Amino acid sequence: MAGKAAEPQVIWARPERTGRGPRPAFTRADIAAAAVRIADTGGLDAVSMRHVAAELGCGTMSLYNYVPRKEDLYELMIDAIGAEHDIQEPSGDWRADMIRNAQETRAIMRRHTWVPRLMSGVYGFSPNTLRYLEHCLACLEPLDVPYSVKMELVALLNGVVTTYTANEIATAERTRAMPWSEEEENAVRIAYLGSQVATGAYPRLAAAFMADSGPIDLEAVFTRALERVLDAFDPDPR
Repeated sequence: MAGKAAEPQVIWARPERTGRGPRPAFTRADIAAAAVRIADTGGLDAVSMRHVAAELGCGTMSLYNYVPRKEDLYELMIDAIGAEHDIQEPSGDWRADMIRNAQETRAIMRRHTWVPRLMSGVYGFSPNTLRYLEHCLACLEPLDVPYSVKMELVALLNGVVTTYTANEIATAERTRAMPWSEEEENAVRIAYLGSQVATGAYPRLAAAFMADSGPIDLEAVFTRALERVLDAFDPDPR
């Protein structure tokens, strides 16, 4: 049956196209770009072999000659957006370089809001993903720890970025779906929270809110989260 493999396969180890016939009409890059356009417009759930085939102007079954499974299509998509990383020569300041990488990853996820749903080690073997990982390890060259620790650092930092950005995206999507404004929503929730804290049942929360009752600087929170991850690996934290 189309799309079902008898054994595990890595799409990058396969030829660009299987089966007989005329010269291939599309490349993997064409297919990935079509899938990314669909996801950017309609979300990840809008991506299907049928929709991608329609975007390319080919039959759904013929697409299976290029991409045997939907999971392979996802892998092509992750590789395509991985090309958006601006790989620069490491500065020698590994902390600054890794913060820059993290901020750039966040920007990519904001452009392609479906990406956090696909962030998985399963999709870590594509050419652009390997290229980015190699770049991160080059940035970490001045850090005198084993490569296994450096890999942990990269994974943990990426996890923080993914979790933080996924929450941002979910919040924005919820706000757009509400029949009232964000300000109205926040006013109601703050009023309720205030009434609960005023009961005296939550003295520690009351103290916390009194100590810092102003608006939360989400950009500063994100930067502090990155810095704290790096502190855990830095033999001489700032």
